[in-house]
Amino acid sequence: MISNSELKKLDLIDLLSERHSLVRKISEKAWNDQSEIYISNSEWYIMARIYKKQPTISYVTKNVEISRQAIHKFIQKLSEKGLVEIKNMENNKKEKCIQLTDLGEACYEKNAALKAQLENKIAEKIGTEQVTILKDILKLDWKI
Repeated sequence: MISNSELKKLDLIDLLSERHSLVRKISEKAWNDQSEIYISNSEWYIMARIYKKQPTISYVTKNVEISRQAIHKFIQKLSEKGLVEIKNMENNKKEKCIQLTDLGEACYEKNAALKAQLENKIAEKIGTEQVTILKDILKLDWKI
């Protein structure tokens, strides 16, 4: 982990990257400490895109910042773990849709609760108002 003095020398892009990496590691560890099902950050990313939806696999590949081949590999792994179900589309024989299974939804919701706990820990350290301000800033359209 990078020290506070090293953080002070970083620009915005590297600060965002360091903090993102840190909270992802903590979040992943929290999940893996309480579950027998290992789910990678990339798999969580895909699960977040399909939670409560039934998108096509091609929609997922266009809207997730991971290579098409990697997405297909992650979807296959998620399917093998029983977390997603891949179905044929009714009107289109070539296209397949994907959705979380009941187990996938339960895992996603448990992980959401773990992330909320992490957010609360961060708020305890830096203040609830600071967390709200940070989230508001990150939600802004940066026009870049």
